[in-house]
Amino acid sequence: MNKAIFKQAALVLCFLMIAFGTNAQAQQKGSAAKNITDAMNKAADEWNKGQLDAFMSLYDQSATMMMPAGPVGMGGIKDLYQTKYFKDGMPKQNLKYTDMQVRMLGNEYALLTGGFTLYGNNLPERSGRYSLVMQHTRDGWKILHDHSS
Repeated sequence: MNKAIFKQAALVLCFLMIAFGTNAQAQQKGSAAKNITDAMNKAADEWNKGQLDAFMSLYDQSATMMMPAGPVGMGGIKDLYQTKYFKDGMPKQNLKYTDMQVRMLGNEYALLTGGFTLYGNNLPERSGRYSLVMQHTRDGWKILHDHSS
C-alpha cells in the first residue's frame, strides 16, 4: 500500500471514530437528560400526593440549598418545605416543573435549570426559577445543590 492511500485511509478512520464518538456522547447526554427530567417529574408527583419524604429522596444526603442567609443542609431544606409548603401532611398547592434544560458538566454531573409552579387549592398561583447541580449516583440522579427563587 502506498503512503498516500495509507494516509487517506487513516484520515477516513479518524473521521469515523470522531463521528461515532460524538454520536455516543450525544446519546449519553440525551439519556442523562431524560433520566434527570423523569426524576424531577416523579418527585413532583410525590409532592402532589403528600409524600414529602419520597420527594426529598431526590436530594443527596449532603445536599445544600441557597437561602437568603446562606446555604442550609437537608434539615433546613426539609424544614422549609414542611413549614412553608405543607399543612397537615399535604402540600398547600400542587407542584409542576417546566422549561427543564440539562447541561452536562462531565459524565457524572449536570446543571438543571427550569421553572416551577405551585398551583391549586384556591390559592394564588406562584412560580419561580431554579438551578440545580445534579450528580449521578448508584441510586440515580440526585440534587447536590438547589438554588430556587
